[in-house]
Amino acid sequence: MNEIEILQKTQEFIFKGFTGEGTGHDYFHIERVVKVAKRIAREEDADLFLVELAAWLHDVGDYKLHGGVDKSSELITEFLSELNVSQEIIYKTISIVSQVSFSKGKTAESLEAQIVQDADRLDAIGAIGLARVFAYGGSKEREIWNPENPEMTTVQHFYDKLLKLKDLMNTNSARKIAEERHQYLEEFLGRFYKEWEGHY
Repeated sequence: MNEIEILQKTQEFIFKGFTGEGTGHDYFHIERVVKVAKRIAREEDADLFLVELAAWLHDVGDYKLHGGVDKSSELITEFLSELNVSQEIIYKTISIVSQVSFSKGKTAESLEAQIVQDADRLDAIGAIGLARVFAYGGSKEREIWNPENPEMTTVQHFYDKLLKLKDLMNTNSARKIAEERHQYLEEFLGRFYKEWEGHY
């Protein structure tokens, strides 16, 4: 099976497994991450096949979608082995995926891991990131905002994660995209608080 066929089978696998997922980690999130990762990979002269493969698989087995248990290594190995992908590529793919998640706090080591991490983080900010954070908060039955008890609200997640992402981008290509998307979040929060206080 050549690289094009492997990527096609991987896309089909992700479409089947993630279509209709309701926390903001659905098929279309993954597809957007793939598109941005490919764009950055071309600009940064990275291994395009490895970047695209890892980007398609970056949410497979994620602990958020498996009751707090990380199954990514197990499920990715099983899937790619069925396609007769080499052990070297499987190892590299799992290594990249293990470094993507914000909550794991890992530093992306290879250029390819940096790119997939950047692409995933870019999808968490800007207009779509804004929509995703409220979708995820709703799926966890969180309040939108509660100034008396902000810790477990969706708006608090902006401060815990989203507003930090701009300064955590690895590549120059991602930093340029992040600047505008970050600004959008800042503008939204300004308007949100004004409306909350009845000033709009």
